[in-house]
Amino acid sequence: MLDKIKEENILFIDIETVGQQPSYDQLDEHTKELWANKMAWQSEKECKSPEELYERAGIWAEFGKIVCISAGFIVTEDGERHFRVKSFCGSNERMILTAFSALLNKHFNKDKHMLCAHNGKEFDFPYICRRLLVNGLPIPKILDCAGKKPWEITNLDTLELWRFGDYKHYTSLDLLANIFNLPSPKENMDGSMVGRTFWNEHNIDSISEYCINDVVTICQLLLRYKGLPIIADTNVDVIPPYITDDDEK
Repeated sequence: MLDKIKEENILFIDIETVGQQPSYDQLDEHTKELWANKMAWQSEKECKSPEELYERAGIWAEFGKIVCISAGFIVTEDGERHFRVKSFCGSNERMILTAFSALLNKHFNKDKHMLCAHNGKEFDFPYICRRLLVNGLPIPKILDCAGKKPWEITNLDTLELWRFGDYKHYTSLDLLANIFNLPSPKENMDGSMVGRTFWNEHNIDSISEYCINDVVTICQLLLRYKGLPIIADTNVDVIPPYITDDDEK
């Protein structure tokens, strides 16, 4: 299958998410109750209160929001592959999703196009769709899987490809980068640090850089899967990000 896919038709993506509020204390009472219900099993298993578990709120689209989407694609110039990548990031989720949707609707709207993410089918793709609906935005064609049979969904997932049908198996992007001799995407940050970096440090540039590193690694990993040479670091072109400029935190 992979040998029939043209790399130029793929948009590689990754998202970064945080809880909708900086801390559990800032939730309204009803949301606290809903969070406690959601976390009941984890609270019992780990002997932690819902408040202690709130640092994980960004994992769930019902309690989190997107603060960065990075997207990249392969182009060939003078016989060499280049990878162009850009972030849509900031504190206004609706603006991030609107700008990202515009990219999809304008440039990745044909049947030949597909998205690729690591664990994308279980996290990135559905999370984006859920947050689009929450923000009252339409779902772009490439993400809309309503009514489709599993084999009609062509978007790629580098984790699913690595599983080879073993659906209980999870392998992190960092581990796959290591075994395929790719630079680690987690050198300066990992996912557990995104919430603190956003809410406490207001450092969207670091989050964008971290997200871009993941996207580059996902692209390089897929090229390894296909038995192709990876793209040279000098051919990775980072486009200035789209940053929402409102002060809402």
